[in-house]
This record gives sequence, C-alpha cells and structure tokens, in this order.
Amino acid sequence: MVMGRIRHMKNHTKTPKVIVPDTSVLINRKLTEMIKKKKFENVKIIIPRIVIDELQAQASRHKDTGFRGLDEIKKIKELSEKHGIKLSFDGTRPTQEDINLARKGRLDALIRDFAVKEKATLLTSDYVQALVGETEDVSVMYVRFDVTEKSIKLEEFFDKNTQSVHLKVGVKPYAKKGKPGEVNLVYLNNKIITEDEIKSINYEILSRTHKDPNSFIEIGKSGAMVVQMGNYRIAMTRPPFSSGTEITAVRPIVKLELKDYKLHKELEKRILEGSKGVLIAGPPGSGKSTFAASIAEFISKKGKIVKTFEQPRDLQVGPEITQYAPLEGDWEKTAELLLLVRPDYTIFDEIRKTRDFRVFSDMRLAGVGMIGVVHATDIISAIQRFIGRIELGVIPHVLDTVIYIKNGEIEKTYSVNLLVKVPTGMVEKDLARPVVEVRDFETRKLEYEIYTFGEENVVIPIKEAPKELKSKVLRVIKRELGAIVKEDQVEFLSDNRVVIKVRNDYIAKIIGKQGKNISDLERKTGIGISIEPLEQTFKNEIKHSVNERGSMFMIRVEKRFSGNQVDLYDGNEYLFSPLVGRNGVIRVKKKSDEGKKVLRALSSRDLKVMA
Repeated sequence: MVMGRIRHMKNHTKTPKVIVPDTSVLINRKLTEMIKKKKFENVKIIIPRIVIDELQAQASRHKDTGFRGLDEIKKIKELSEKHGIKLSFDGTRPTQEDINLARKGRLDALIRDFAVKEKATLLTSDYVQALVGETEDVSVMYVRFDVTEKSIKLEEFFDKNTQSVHLKVGVKPYAKKGKPGEVNLVYLNNKIITEDEIKSINYEILSRTHKDPNSFIEIGKSGAMVVQMGNYRIAMTRPPFSSGTEITAVRPIVKLELKDYKLHKELEKRILEGSKGVLIAGPPGSGKSTFAASIAEFISKKGKIVKTFEQPRDLQVGPEITQYAPLEGDWEKTAELLLLVRPDYTIFDEIRKTRDFRVFSDMRLAGVGMIGVVHATDIISAIQRFIGRIELGVIPHVLDTVIYIKNGEIEKTYSVNLLVKVPTGMVEKDLARPVVEVRDFETRKLEYEIYTFGEENVVIPIKEAPKELKSKVLRVIKRELGAIVKEDQVEFLSDNRVVIKVRNDYIAKIIGKQGKNISDLERKTGIGISIEPLEQTFKNEIKHSVNERGSMFMIRVEKRFSGNQVDLYDGNEYLFSPLVGRNGVIRVKKKSDEGKKVLRALSSRDLKVMA
C-alpha cells in the first residue's frame, strides 16, 4: 500500500503550498527542473539549515555532490524571483551528536521533523526517505531520478570504434578511435567544454554509479576519483590535483576469444595444463587486458575455477568469473581470502607496485595458477621488473611463460627456466652458478641469461654476450683495483680469460696471500685472470737450477742477480716475479700458491727464469 502511494507521487498534480527539499532532490537538480516547467507557482520553498550544512560538509571533503547541491540552491534563488516563488532558509543547525549519527539516518529524520513542523510537503528523490515519511504520515512528494533508464551525456561521445574519450574544461572534446596499433586522435566537435557541462557529466556518472548494480567507485580521493560504470572505466580529476577539471573514459571496443589470437597449440596446452605462471606484457593500450580476459574465459570454459585481481575491475569476463578488488585497500588481504576460495587460476590485472609483485609471487608459490598483466616496453623488461623484488632464483618458479602483446596481437613468447651451469662465454667449471635461461618458446633458441655477476644481477643478451661481458668485467676490475689498474692495462685474451698488466711492485698485492685476492677477483668477474708485469725490461732467459729443501723450493741463479726481481714463466704463461736472495737463491714455499705454480711448471719441464 505504501509503495503504491510512493509510485503515485511521481505524477502528483496538486501543488503544495510549502515545500521542504532534502539533499537528494537538490543534488540531482530536479527542483530547478520542476520550477522551469512551472510545476510550482505561488508556493513557498523552505530549505532547512541542516541540508545546507550537510552539503557544505560534502563540498569541504571535495565531493561533487556537495558542490552540485550548493550550485542548485544558488540557481533556485535566481529562479524563485522570476517565478514568484518565496524562498527562505530556516531551522536549527545540526549538533555534533546529530552529525555523528548521520549514517544512521539522524539528519534525514530531522529534515522530516522540520517538514512536519512547517506543515510542508517533503520533496525527495531518496526512496527510503519517502518510504519512512509515508510511514510517519509526513506529506511526501517523491521525485524519481533513475539515470540508469536513459543514456547519459558521456555515452553520446562514444561510437563503436571509440577506445577512449577525453573531456577537459576549456578544451574541445577529443577521442582515440581505432583498433590497437591503428589508433587516431580526433576532435569530436568544435565546442569548448565549460565548467558547468563537465560538472553535469560528473554528476550523471556518479548518479548512474550509485544506482546501477554493475557500477561502483573504485578509487575516491581528494581531487580524484576512478569509477567503473558498466563497461566504462572513468577517471575524474579536479584542481588542485589536476590543472583543470577533467574526465577520461576508457571502454574496450572488442571482446575476443583465445582462438582469435591463433595461439600456438603447444602454448595453448601449456597455459591450460602445464604452465601456471604466465606474464602478459606490453605497452599501454596494446590489448593486454583483452588478451587476459580471453584467457580467463578459455580456462573457465575448460572446467577451471577462475578469479581476478583488478583495480579498477574492467576485464570483460562472464558472470562465472568473480572479480576481486583490494580488500580494505590491501591486495595481501585479498590474497588471504582467495586462498580460502581455492581457485585454479587468478588473473592479476595490473601488477604495478612492489607489493603487487610480491603478492603475485606469494600466490604462485602457494600453488595457485597466476596470470599477470604488466606494462613493459619489451618482453625482457617485464622479467626485469621482478628482479630486485623477489630473489633471482625464485623467478623461474613464479614465471615460466612470458607473452608479449603489441597492437592487439601476440608478438613473441618466451619460456623461463633455471639451471646451474657455466654462463655462456665462460669455460671454467668452477664458475658454474644458478642461471635463469630465457628462450624463444617456439624455436627454443636461448636469447637471454640472467645471473649474479659480482655483486649485481645482470641480464646478458646471448648474441651480445662478449661485448656485455667485457663491460661488466671492466666495471668490476675498476671497482676493485681502480687505484692500481687503468682500463688500458686490461687485455682480453678470450671471452673467458683476461690479463692485467701492472707494475712489478703491485703484483704481490693484487695476488694476495696464497692467491686469495686474485681468486676473489676471478669469482666476482666470472672469468680467469692472469697478472703480468706492466713493463718487460728483462727479456732474456737465464740459467737456473731447482732443488728441494724441506718445505721449500730452492731456485738458484747466478749470484750477480742477487737483490734483483726476476720473472718466472711456465712456458709462455707468466707465473709471478720473486726477489732473488743472497747467493742467487730464490726461496718458494711448496704449500703456497706460488709453490704450486712452480710445481706445475716443473712437472711440465718448462720453468723459465727471465732477467
């Protein structure tokens, strides 16, 4: 019975003598519309101070509803003079207790009480307010405002080829039209957008959002708001956050199935059965989210439970796929909840912040199939964005497939795996280390290697390995021996061996006790290193003899060389430069690194002494 009376109020024909509007009817600007249509004549309008204070509070929090309601009061004041309507402001201001109880309907109750006191008709667009008013025998006129029943101004800017619409005060409206890779920027008309026009569009968007169950506010900050209104993702900004009031609305123009991408059969099988760590990469607007949605639909139709992580939630997926936002603004809380739901796959659209990468990794390592979407200029950059955020050796356990989308198509696919091996360009077996291999999925060709080099993680393109390797080796040597060695003193004999030439008096310092320093340098650079004198002033081989005495090798030369430094070689390989002692004897401890080199040279019968 009550609902019947409220519906009837939309067609109410009897003009009341006194009208009391609430905030809802002012915000939706229905009162000025009714005055312009001359539905009210010779009436008195009383606006409660409670309503003004509530609108002021909303405007102070930078809410569009507050500004819109106050603008409406200003226009009512102007129209009332033209149409012979008496306008006044009356009533008491709300107390702090009233404000604290506002969410429980206290202010609405005070407005109803004020209408009864003034023997007026309450004008509202709030159905609950009208329903309660009727129950309390308050004279109510319910003005329905359902923006979902009609198209709004924003939608008029779109056609079937429009990807996004851009509206800003003082600028002609323009849009991006076309398919990914073939997008053109076009002006929609020559009319400059005014502040009033963009505020009106803003309010229509918010009204639709509040009333449409398929629409919601994703982000609401001071000066900025992101709304998902059906298929439209809308960002609204205003000063001081932005230089001018602006609306940017994006809408997907196509919905594709996985078969439309002509996926490699092996890749399709891998996504469904084998691979559970997939990364979809590409530049903004390349079609990543469209591809992610097609994967979600494909997997779901194969009998898998699929959920999504989205902010804003704009993937075009079927109702059987639940879309999740950050719980209380935190993806970690969403992840905790999702683990209880036990999905087979989760689509993470889009991974941006460090915490996003960590949540993605934690979910994957917990056994959930993860498909992530990330902005990247190229495919290897997408993998690099994980470096530093998670351990290098963990990356292949989190990602095993990377798909690069460009202009709406799959440009390339990589597979990622972890091996313990000697990196390309190195030959020493003791230089083996964990290496992340990045291979072309179809050809299996190795294109990149990622491993720890010295104290940093490096990404080496295999076709450029020698050049990149030399650059890294020089950087490490400069850091470790910068005060002793210049760049032109470093000579690359091959991709896996280098010779450093220094002054004789620095050789022992670089080699270190028992060869410790040179071993550490080889470990940090990843290649073998030989040390030679910078200037070879003595080039002649001299006679020598070798015998053993206890723990020492005794190398004898002519007494005239006593006190001089000589060079020892194993064939053509430089060993070290010892000092000749008294009576022409060079003493070398057998267990020292130098002693081992002497023993090796004696075994090959090719020990040479140069002086």
